[in-house]
Amino acid sequence: MKSSKLLAVVIVLQSLILLGQWAGQPAASTARADTTLPNPSERQMAMLDELKTMNGKLDRLVGLLQSGDMKVKVEVERK
Repeated sequence: MKSSKLLAVVIVLQSLILLGQWAGQPAASTARADTTLPNPSERQMAMLDELKTMNGKLDRLVGLLQSGDMKVKVEVERK
């Protein structure tokens, strides 16, 4: 008895989906890009600034590793 009611609900929902597809109504809204895109040249300049900052940090890290003044402590969690 319960499965008959559940089957009827599923059939009704499937019918509504088919009706919506035939009527041309989209099931979900389409994805859109934001209409206010940043200036591409400004975006590129910001990326270059970030890369310069990252290169500076990497240079400091490489210098620290090459100097041998770095100590590493490894802790192992035992179960």
